[in-house]
Amino acid sequence: MSRYHDPSESSQPYKDPTPLPDNVPKVQELGTTSAPLKSAAFFLGAYCKDYNDDFMLCKAENRDPEHCLKEGRRVTRCAIDLISKMRDSCMQEFEQHWTCLEKNNQEYYPCRKPERALNKCMFEKFGLAKVIPGSPEGKTPIHDVQKPIYTGVQK
Repeated sequence: MSRYHDPSESSQPYKDPTPLPDNVPKVQELGTTSAPLKSAAFFLGAYCKDYNDDFMLCKAENRDPEHCLKEGRRVTRCAIDLISKMRDSCMQEFEQHWTCLEKNNQEYYPCRKPERALNKCMFEKFGLAKVIPGSPEGKTPIHDVQKPIYTGVQK
C-alpha cells in the first residue's frame, strides 16, 4: 500500500538529476497553471512575438533541443514580464477571466463578459488588442459579438 509523502517534509531534498549546463542562462519558472496561461495567450502572442519568432526559427534550423535553450529562456522571461505586468495593472479582470475559464472547462464562450473587461484593460494599459489569427476580414471577431448564438445556457 502506498501513501502520499509531502516533499517539503522529506529528509532528503530533491535534486534535479539532469541540471542544465552552466552556459544556459538561468530563468525562473512562470509559476502559473493552464487557465491563466490560456487567459493571457493572445496577449502573450502579441507581446512576445519577436522572441517567439526567434525560438521557432531556431527550432526549424536544428532538431537538437539543446540548440534553442537560450531562445526558449528569452520567451519564458518575456512571458514572466507580461504576466507580472498583468497582475500589477489588471489583476481583478485577469483573475475573473482565468477563474471563469477554470470553472468552465477552459471554454471561452461562457467567459466572454470577463474576457471583454480584460481585453479593455489590456488595451488601455498596454495597447495590446486581442487578435485571433485567421479571422475573416470585415467580420466582428467572435470575442466582440454582443449577442452570440451559442452561450452557456441555450434558449
